[in-house]
Amino acid sequence: MPKPEQIPIQRHMGIGELNKKIGALEKYMKILRRLYFIKCRYGGVSVVAAARQVGITKSVAYNWQRRWNEDGYVGIIPRHAGGRPSKLSESQKKQLETLLSQKSYWTTVEVKDLIFREFGAEYSPKQVRVILKKLGTGYAEPCDNSLLDSGECDLCQLAIH
Repeated sequence: MPKPEQIPIQRHMGIGELNKKIGALEKYMKILRRLYFIKCRYGGVSVVAAARQVGITKSVAYNWQRRWNEDGYVGIIPRHAGGRPSKLSESQKKQLETLLSQKSYWTTVEVKDLIFREFGAEYSPKQVRVILKKLGTGYAEPCDNSLLDSGECDLCQLAIH
């Protein structure tokens, strides 16, 4: 039997804020990895060997080196914005979080409908789950009405945190 936790973790921020901070720092980790590759090249290590050391393919290594040669440090900064922009602004996401706190549990379909009603943005149920995860909230999946009436459906009792 595992030992109980001796020192509980203090939650200084919500999971959504924690995920945002992690996301922001990941960009710097990518730059650091590219700088290690460049440092290997400065040290006379071949492109293939340097690529192997930092865990990238040969073609990616040549791209990084080309960008370094053309633009220096600026050239190795990741250029992509991380995907398609969200249909909801940051302030709308905060509004959504406030709206979600008004009820103890929501299904993904209910949240999808709420987003469309309040903000005019249409999302798939899968994307709604992604949004809820980023906000650090839970959700309930809809279940068979017979299970709901009998009280046997545990999923319908999941609460927004």
